[in-house]
Amino acid sequence: MALDSLGSSLYGALKKVFRASVVDEATVKELVRDIQRALLQADVNVKLVLGISKQIEERSLKEKVPPGISRREHVIKVVYEELTRFVGDKPVPIKMEPGKKKILMLVGIQGSGKTTHAAKLARHFLKKGLKPALICADTYRPGAYAQLQQLATRINVPVYGDVKAKDPVKVVKEGLKQFSDKELIIVDTAGRHKEERELIKEMKTLEKKIQPDEVMMVIDGTIGQQALIQAQSFHEATPIGSILVTKLDGSARGGGALSAVAATGAPIKFIGTGEKTEDIEPFVPSRFVGRLLGMGDLETLLDKVRDAEIKVPEKKAKAILSGKFTLTDMYEQFEAVKGMGPFRKIFKMIPGMSYDVPEDMLNMAEGRLEKWRVIIQSMRPEEKENPKILSSSRVRRVARGSGTSERDVKDLLKQYVMMRKMLKMFKRKKKLPFIGKGFPTGFK
Repeated sequence: MALDSLGSSLYGALKKVFRASVVDEATVKELVRDIQRALLQADVNVKLVLGISKQIEERSLKEKVPPGISRREHVIKVVYEELTRFVGDKPVPIKMEPGKKKILMLVGIQGSGKTTHAAKLARHFLKKGLKPALICADTYRPGAYAQLQQLATRINVPVYGDVKAKDPVKVVKEGLKQFSDKELIIVDTAGRHKEERELIKEMKTLEKKIQPDEVMMVIDGTIGQQALIQAQSFHEATPIGSILVTKLDGSARGGGALSAVAATGAPIKFIGTGEKTEDIEPFVPSRFVGRLLGMGDLETLLDKVRDAEIKVPEKKAKAILSGKFTLTDMYEQFEAVKGMGPFRKIFKMIPGMSYDVPEDMLNMAEGRLEKWRVIIQSMRPEEKENPKILSSSRVRRVARGSGTSERDVKDLLKQYVMMRKMLKMFKRKKKLPFIGKGFPTGFK
C-alpha cells in the first residue's frame, strides 16, 4: 500500500465517523479496526499498530469531551493527535544562521538516494536564501562525482570532487578550503552494501576528522520495517544525528519505514516525496498527518505559491493591469504553476479536497495546461504579443505545429481573454495578484 493508499484508507475510516448518525462505542471500535487494517497494510509494525489503536480507543471512549465540540469532532481530534505523535510529535528543523558556516554530512546504505538528496537539500536551502555547496566524498563508486556534478549544474550550486583521490578526508578538507565563503557545505559520502556496522564505523571516522556540525542518515523508505535497524544503530552512534527518509511518494512500505524510524526517537528532519530536485520537504509531523487524513496543509501550499510566484517589475505590472497582457505573460504564469508540482500534490494540501477530486479530472487539467504551453511555444513572437492577429489560417498553422487541434488553440485564446479581463479588474487596486489563481476557471 503506497502512502496515497494509506491516506485514502484513513480518510475513508474518518468519513464513516462523519456520516454516522450517532458516534457511540460501536462506531469507535469500527474506526479503530479500519485504522488497524490501513496501518498493517502499509507495513507498520504490529506492536506499534496495537499501541496506537489502543490509545485512540481509550481516549475516544473515556476522555471527557471538551466544551464547545461534539463527540464526533473529539474522536477526529484524538485520531489526528495520536497519529501525529506516532510519526514524530514535533518537527526538528536544521538550524541555519545566515553568514555562519555549517557542515552537513550525509551517510547511508548504497542505493538509498543519498547523492540525489544531497542536491535536493542544496536546492532547498538555496531557495531559502542561503549559499550552499556540495562535496563528493565518495571515492569508491565510479561515476559518483559525475552524478553529483550533473545534479549540481541543474540547480546552479558549486560542487567539488576529485575522481583520482582515494582518501575521502583529503577531498573534504580541500573542498572546505575552496568553499570558505559558503554557508552550508553538504558532504556526500560513500554508501555500503555491507552490514550497518561498517557504515557506522566509517561515519564515526569521517565525523572525527571532518567534524561536521550535523550527520544525517539517508534511509530508503521502501525497505519498510527494516529501517528500524538502521535508524537505531545510527541514533545510538551519534547524538547529533538526524534522518532523511526517501522515496515516500509511491512506496508500498513507506508507512512502515516512517513509523519504524520515529519509534527510535531519531529525529526525522526531511522526507523525499518524488524524483524531481524540488521533491523534498522538512518533516513536520502535524502537516504530514493532516495531508494523510485529508485535512490539507495550507502552510506548505502557501510556501509553494510564494516559490512559484513571478516577481513582475513595476513597469510591466502597470502595463499588464492596464490591459497589455500578452500570451508571453500567460506562458510565464503557466511555468510558475508547473513549478509548484503535480496537481495531485497541490490538491492534497487543500482541506477537504485531498481524496475527493477524481484522479482523471486532475490528469485532464494537467494535460490541458501542458497542451496550452506547447501551443504558445508554437506561435510566432508577434502572435504572442498581439493574439488578435491570430486569423483562422494562423490558428490552423499553430494547431499543426503544436500537434493539437484548432479547438485547443481557440480554448487557449478564450482562457487568455478571460484572464485579461480579470486583470483589468485589479487596475484600481494597483496590485498584481498571483495570476495562477485564475487557472481553475479553464478546467471545468
